[in-house]
Amino acid sequence: MKKTKFVLKPVASVCLQVMLSVPLMHSMAHAADAPSAAATRPASSVKKETGMDTSVAPGDDFNRYANGGWEKTAVIPDDKVAVGIFDVLVEESDAKVLKIIEQATRAEAGSATRKIGDFYASYLNIDAINQRGLAPLQAEMQSIAEIKDKAGLAAYLGKHLRADVDPINATNVFTENLFGLWVSQGFHDHTKYMPYLLQGGLGLPDREYYLSSSPRMAEIRKNYLAHITATLKLINVPDAEQAARRVFDLEVLIAKGHANREATSDVLKADNTWTLADFNKKAAGLDWTVYFKAAGLDGQGKFIIWHPTALKASSALVKNTALASWQDYLRFHAINQRSTVLPQAFFDQRFKFYSALSGAKAPQPRWKYAVTATNNALGEEVGKLYVAENFSAESKTRINGMVSNILAAFGERVQALKWMTPATKQEALAKIKATYVGVGYPDKWRDYSGLVVDASDAYGNRERSQEFEYRRALAKFGQPVDVTEWCMNPQLVNAVNMPLQNAINFPAAYLQSPNFDLAASDATNYGALGATIGHEISHSFDNSGAMFDSKGELRNWWSKADLAHFKTSSKALIAQFNQYKAFPDLSINGAQTLGENIADLAGLMAAYDAYRVSMKQKGQAITKEDEQEFFLAYARSWRGKMRDETLRTAVITNEHAPGQYRVLTVRNLDAWYDAFAVQPGQKLYLAPKDRVKVW
Repeated sequence: MKKTKFVLKPVASVCLQVMLSVPLMHSMAHAADAPSAAATRPASSVKKETGMDTSVAPGDDFNRYANGGWEKTAVIPDDKVAVGIFDVLVEESDAKVLKIIEQATRAEAGSATRKIGDFYASYLNIDAINQRGLAPLQAEMQSIAEIKDKAGLAAYLGKHLRADVDPINATNVFTENLFGLWVSQGFHDHTKYMPYLLQGGLGLPDREYYLSSSPRMAEIRKNYLAHITATLKLINVPDAEQAARRVFDLEVLIAKGHANREATSDVLKADNTWTLADFNKKAAGLDWTVYFKAAGLDGQGKFIIWHPTALKASSALVKNTALASWQDYLRFHAINQRSTVLPQAFFDQRFKFYSALSGAKAPQPRWKYAVTATNNALGEEVGKLYVAENFSAESKTRINGMVSNILAAFGERVQALKWMTPATKQEALAKIKATYVGVGYPDKWRDYSGLVVDASDAYGNRERSQEFEYRRALAKFGQPVDVTEWCMNPQLVNAVNMPLQNAINFPAAYLQSPNFDLAASDATNYGALGATIGHEISHSFDNSGAMFDSKGELRNWWSKADLAHFKTSSKALIAQFNQYKAFPDLSINGAQTLGENIADLAGLMAAYDAYRVSMKQKGQAITKEDEQEFFLAYARSWRGKMRDETLRTAVITNEHAPGQYRVLTVRNLDAWYDAFAVQPGQKLYLAPKDRVKVW
């Protein structure tokens, strides 16, 4: 499903992931956690909820009805761009991780746990970072200065390629390096790992920031040029203003070759396999032989090119742009990417510019940046300690039961489809049966023994951790594909569907109250967490997931008539979301957000079905209050408030509609109308024929 924390730059639209992978397709009846009819029934929380605004009718504005009271009083702190349920869980997770990491600083020297503490301590020690000054940066600046020709440029670019993008699982397509690498199983061979290359090289979030004619974007570009200038002045680049202009102009040219967000989300446009020989023909200009040797990829015979036009355009720029301009560009981005491990002036300059994009008024405490960096570098090592303290076996068992129920409910929805042909239906059911679901944490933990960490060297730790992750990605080549591998840390508040692996992960940090609570009613748990579980399952059948079969291979397994029906329903959902206006001049892009909107809709429907089955298993009748609580729990799960600047960026660049519009998915469920007596004439009312039902 991918609940997304909007940050200064669009990175992975994140999904819910929990660690516990279980082979899925258990029976819908889960005797192990089905109490008898006489068991105590958790109370519904409808009457206890204080964040509602009952002055508005549910049928006129369901988000305001469910969340309006909270929205009126919620205040976004200066160091944040948004607040809400998601933010609360992130704060809780960060606090728990901080406690774990602080304890790790006192662990036995040389132990795996102490490595966590040392990494954090180095990052937190800004005094030591300031005292070292520019010394750690000198080797990098020297290597840029020593580039004498375009072959040297190709070698530098290849050496700095990193495994820092993931276009499917994390929907992270941003990298400041000219290109980004992702290693995953091939589109057409689920048994082999393949290298995927993506566009990159920009300092602003997306091509639209460079190319849009809007006054807002023009102002951002002006400020970005000033940021480049100020950054280059910090390292005493001669004629910094002219150098900054060369950097900016080069980025504009790079942006012109980039695919837009909608095209990037179209997996069929990413299905481009090139051999090594193809690069010089299809993307001439860059010395690819030198590039791949420097990147350690010269042994790979085939690549999947996600953005062929961008590779062609950027490669031509390597040839046609003066070497001095490239060196200015590399200097700036070397600094811009490393500002958090350089003296405070570099951090302050970066924050000054990027905070204006997001609306943040003040930086977060240094410890939060340190926690984030430690999670990025040693995520599963931290995760081991996190789940040991914060995720119970009972929670895992209960959630596995919910997963089983929702998978079964989704399967029954497929079985009942009148429009789907038997052959397509058989493939869909096979995909459900083969789905791997991880709850809480991965089956196998990563080994970080090869990562060298120095408690006094924040800069070096950053460099070594990125290199370590890159080498880990390259080591996959020639190895069996592991469909149980996680792409998220257990302490991350998110979840994810990984279509190439036909797998779903729900990290432990997301499986906390109010998303899930052992003491809560089924109505609450299924309305909140259940809808998310359903969302992630549904991603296997959204506009992108439906293109992958049960083995995770890109293949059209739909009949022509089935696909036509699916596309018709999709168009109706696109039109529905296109009607929502975030600002007078900016509407939600229904096509850009289609995959997430389909998953919200199908996931909520499956969760509702599974909830009713769960209550039947327990022999408990469902009241109207229960029905209302289910939908209110769903609405509360999207409770949030975002700065206008962040909201605008999210609408333009993100695959997820903002939460207040995702709440309105309920308009398509008949049960919502019954629960709240929604009538014709109310603003959200849809006639039965206009209610979208994809699955």
